[in-house]
Amino acid sequence: MTPEAPAIMAGTSFGRSVGRVEDARLVRGKGRYVDDIILPDQSYAAFVRSPYAHARLASIDTADALGRPGVIRIVTGADVAAAGLPPLPCGWMIHSTDGAPMKMGVRPMLAQDVVRYVGEPVAIVVADTRDLARDAAEAVLVDYEELDVTADCADALRDTTVQIHADIPGNRAFDWDIGNAAAVTDAFASAAHVVSLTLRNNRLIPNAIEPRAANAVWNAVDEQLTLYMAHQNPIGMRAFIAGYYGLAAEHKLRIVSPDVGGGFGSKAHNYPEELAIAFAAKLVDRPVKWTAERTESFLTDAHGRDHLTTAELALDSDGRFLALRVDTLANIGAYLSSSGALVPTYMYATMLSGQYVIPAIHCRVRAIYTNTCPVDAYRGAGRPEAAYVVERIVNVAAERIGLDQAEIRRRNFITDFPYQTPVVYEYDSGDYTRSLNEALALADYAGFPARQVEAAARGRLRGIGIAAYVEACGIGPSAKLAALGGGAGMWESAEVRVHPMGTVEVLTGAHSHGQGHQTTFAQVAADRFGVPIEKISVVQGDTDRIQAGTGTYGSRASVGMSATLRACDSIIAKGKAIVAHLIDVDLETVAFSDGIFSSSATNRTVAFAEMAYAAHTAAGFPTDQIEPGLVATSFFDPPNFTYPSGVYVCEVEIDPETGTTDVVAFSAADDFGTVANPMIVEGQVHGGVTQGIGQALWENARHDPDTAQLLTASFMDYGMPRAVSLPNYKLVFTPTPSPSNPLGMKGCGEAGAIGAPPAVINAICNALGVTHIDMPAAPETIWRLCQARMSS
Repeated sequence: MTPEAPAIMAGTSFGRSVGRVEDARLVRGKGRYVDDIILPDQSYAAFVRSPYAHARLASIDTADALGRPGVIRIVTGADVAAAGLPPLPCGWMIHSTDGAPMKMGVRPMLAQDVVRYVGEPVAIVVADTRDLARDAAEAVLVDYEELDVTADCADALRDTTVQIHADIPGNRAFDWDIGNAAAVTDAFASAAHVVSLTLRNNRLIPNAIEPRAANAVWNAVDEQLTLYMAHQNPIGMRAFIAGYYGLAAEHKLRIVSPDVGGGFGSKAHNYPEELAIAFAAKLVDRPVKWTAERTESFLTDAHGRDHLTTAELALDSDGRFLALRVDTLANIGAYLSSSGALVPTYMYATMLSGQYVIPAIHCRVRAIYTNTCPVDAYRGAGRPEAAYVVERIVNVAAERIGLDQAEIRRRNFITDFPYQTPVVYEYDSGDYTRSLNEALALADYAGFPARQVEAAARGRLRGIGIAAYVEACGIGPSAKLAALGGGAGMWESAEVRVHPMGTVEVLTGAHSHGQGHQTTFAQVAADRFGVPIEKISVVQGDTDRIQAGTGTYGSRASVGMSATLRACDSIIAKGKAIVAHLIDVDLETVAFSDGIFSSSATNRTVAFAEMAYAAHTAAGFPTDQIEPGLVATSFFDPPNFTYPSGVYVCEVEIDPETGTTDVVAFSAADDFGTVANPMIVEGQVHGGVTQGIGQALWENARHDPDTAQLLTASFMDYGMPRAVSLPNYKLVFTPTPSPSNPLGMKGCGEAGAIGAPPAVINAICNALGVTHIDMPAAPETIWRLCQARMSS
């Protein structure tokens, strides 16, 4: 059973594939990014970065660099320490199973005493031009004393001679668990079948099309700091920089995030570089600008994933799941990043029930420090890791007991909602069987054997894989987050301003970095007010204009759009009161629909624009009872997360002579609840699936095991998906509205990256007839498996 669809929108814009209003300027090169901003008396910054993964800083000699033409100042960790600036915090407190708080390594804005990963910032050079800053940065002489390194979390746990942080023995940040270990043990003892699997979730590098950038200016007279930065949560950054770092008072600190060229979570964190730019601007009393080079992005943008997991699944004689046991080593890098403790715990282990009835679950997670770039949220953030574990072990179980991979899922699906899992979350709605049926039909699953035979005649190995995913998103319910250790509410705000001529401004604390908010948020207001979408503008990303908000990440547009809806409803309620006076009727008789106010007591009507004009001229209604003007604000805090879900079917063909894998078909059935704009949502699915296929086949951040140097620090070395390597995706929506917000929406931005990797690997294993292959499924690995198969 699923909840009834809420009666939300009566107009014709919401729910339709309205063209993205922002595209007209973006495709013409009229976007405005941080790097486009050049301020009066602009100066430029370049960072001195550690070339070693682990070393003591014996000395820093800046004399030669300071004497170069155009160099204004060089800032080091000593300046940071002298100013009393604190180390970067982790935004989530996790306690180990024994109750001990997590052990957090000290991460200064600029390195002091020790560097712990390649690319860690050691100093910042400010000069008149970008080239002068870069040249001077190369002239800064740093004496490093190399220390032992480790890049692999299993090695870091075993090798006690490598100590990443002196005060954290064993390199273990925490040893945490969730679930009922005793119930799992009992279930395994009575199981008819037990299957196990060890797998690695490969490390990824975000690679947003726009690198991180910042431009800061300090007004010493007024003590005002303005920071332009490419960020997903500018209002949150204002609170952090003012409240934690104290670089300016909150009311005198302006954060502006103009157009942002992609984020995928990597621009939602607190980084040392942007803070250092703001600090340097105060020291030199000039605007200071920095835009990362691509190699800097590879080295220092928070990486994603990197888990080593052993999973065991217990089943009864009918192939129904009894219990799941999971043990994960999470490589968190050299420091705990903003959400570094949250991602491998409450964003990962809580999703291990998947779409299935699994009565008992237990998961242990050990977070391990290594000499690598810190790991944080990246598209899906914990949910892809969980889906990969669950969907791979389910396929292994199907193979072991002789069930079809579709049938074992159908047999174990959750069918009644809401559903309380054994690991915290209560799923709101869904129809998993329908999604499976739709995906199988879209993929012509029944016709696969014939396609497999045809491929064999051409010397190709053809395989098919299924993956069913569910995720928790729409972050988030503040009370639930607080219970899980969150330190801040995750509500969203909206302010709706209606101007005298009936045009509308929607000011939102959400922030688009490719999601199309300027279109979808406008669609909400257009439908509610019955006005053309061209008369609505959406304002975001400037803390001097937006009163409050918590940004965009975790597929939480539904929270901001719900706040917008409620603010619109407040405008309509006030409009009804004004119209009741204008046409001299009782308020209870006034109705509003399709942009027209009417009353059952008269045949007179008032258009929305007429009401707006009256509200501003204060004509026709008593201002001692109704305030002039037409502005409404709403703060929306959802009662629960939303739980989008879906089923993906992937078909691959493998050339055994070369080991290359072609994804020849990909079908997706997704439940995103109410879909605001099908075209935009389809684009989000396309992007997510592409990133998921990229992880499965090509993407992999590799480090030299002896030096912990990143070996994949450019696009020449780091594999990325290309359009020519991808099929035309087949998509269908299977909506069940969420009861957690008035729009009935669920998140959609991360789904593809969650469901695609296991679907691809399941298909490859099916084609090769093997139990498992780790991601990325590289041609050499597959070729060796094919050779072994042919020789056996």
